[in-house]
Amino acid sequence: MNFAMKLHYQLLAAESDALPVLLIHGLFGNLDNLGVLARDLNRRHSVIKVDLRNHGLSPRSAEMTYPAMAQDLLTLLDDLQLEKVIVIGHSMGGKAAMALTAIAPERIDKLIVIDVAPVDYRTRRHDEIFAALKAVSAAGITQRQQAAQLMRDYLQEEGVIQFLLKSFHNGEWRFNLPVLIAQYENVTGWQEVPAWPHPTLFIRGGLSPYVQDGYRADIARQFPLARAHVVAGTGHWVHAEKPEAVLRAIHRFLGEA
Repeated sequence: MNFAMKLHYQLLAAESDALPVLLIHGLFGNLDNLGVLARDLNRRHSVIKVDLRNHGLSPRSAEMTYPAMAQDLLTLLDDLQLEKVIVIGHSMGGKAAMALTAIAPERIDKLIVIDVAPVDYRTRRHDEIFAALKAVSAAGITQRQQAAQLMRDYLQEEGVIQFLLKSFHNGEWRFNLPVLIAQYENVTGWQEVPAWPHPTLFIRGGLSPYVQDGYRADIARQFPLARAHVVAGTGHWVHAEKPEAVLRAIHRFLGEA
């Protein structure tokens, strides 16, 4: 049974009749990760940025499943008395957004999923990251500069190191590392959702392995009105690498171009 958690969030209000936008970050992230999207969208939409369970300043739980995350998000919509929203999620946040369509299909007007598919990924992509994070914890390091130095023994991409360090405060990770390790198969996995026949946009990085042509049938079955937009020359962090291109695709999809 899923017990919903009261998520930490920030509300960026806008004086507008446009539907609010709910922004959901990915694994190891927090509510600031989609800030470049939030600032632009806030020009005409109220924007809710949220920390998922076991991330940021939201509560901790031994359970890290998409049905549980979706229930947390629905509780937040109820608490904010939001009848209908536009939902945008990246990676794990995209899967949480897609899971929300299964329990609250009428509460979502449009869905935008950034670089993830509704499939069970059977590839472990984060073992080096887990090793680096555990090494920092085991060393008792409290300074980000020292943490970065140690993490470079495990990780080659400086951008990934700096992203992870955004969640490092006073020697502690602001994500629940033991639970993320223990529940990793739930994070990479997927339970198919009922068909949600409403406007859905999948934005994928042209160089990213997360949304492949082989997943088209899975996407079409669960999101029959889905359309795709590929941002060439970008990887999994497509919104960070080419934010203008992602925002153009979002505004066009929302009829705001």
